Amino acid sequence: MELNEVTITSAIIDRFHEKLKDSLEADVAVVGGGPSGLVAGYYLAKAGKKVSLYERKLSVGGGMWGGGMMFNEIVVQDSAIHVLDEFGIRSKKYAEGYYTADSVESISTLTSKAVQAGVRIFNCMTVEDVMMRPNRITGLVLNWSAVDLAGLHVDPLVIRSKFVIDATGHATEVVRVVQRKVPGELLTPNGKIEGEKSMWAERAESLTPENTREVFPGLYVAGMAANATFGEPRMGPIFGGMLLSGEKVARELIERLDAC
Repeated sequence: MELNEVTITSAIIDRFHEKLKDSLEADVAVVGGGPSGLVAGYYLAKAGKKVSLYERKLSVGGGMWGGGMMFNEIVVQDSAIHVLDEFGIRSKKYAEGYYTADSVESISTLTSKAVQAGVRIFNCMTVEDVMMRPNRITGLVLNWSAVDLAGLHVDPLVIRSKFVIDATGHATEVVRVVQRKVPGELLTPNGKIEGEKSMWAERAESLTPENTREVFPGLYVAGMAANATFGEPRMGPIFGGMLLSGEKVARELIERLDAC
């Protein structure tokens, strides 16, 4: 068989458009393809929910690829090892309560298992705005990351979702849009983004799941975005809190979706 370049191009266009069109309405839209977003998407999709995930960069994975300062190992505390086990990610005990895992195996496996569970991942897409109705977030306004980087004026497209998860890490990209443009206040002590504090691993790890919650009607925060929104410290290259945050937000949204 002689390969035809036009057929190759046509296959990519058709299949991508099928995927995109089928994702115009979702149960949950996840913004940010780091560990908390991938874990959340996996558990939601595994429960039969329709999930789309949007990542502004070419590759998903967030900061987990680089481990700590490009030493590609991560640390996970014993309370979160069950999540690594769920995904089949190998870990080794280092000291009492501390486990290590290869960062490349970890994030590539999280990504693969999320896709296999049914998460639709769209990379190189930027969320430039949200879609709102009175007192609620109802979807996302999307454009290509290249359009944003080039500073071009190109109108975006939208997707509708019952819930949105901001898993964009330190940047809290979706929450910042809501704070700036949507009437009303955030569900934080001062009604605004409290701001990330300096590193304190123990406090940050315990508070990441605690701060994983609804911050505006229809909008949840997970992972480092949760701590940054609620004014808590960063944790560095220990990822148990991230994994537990993704698990928690998925569990809460499954309950809410099932109750609808």
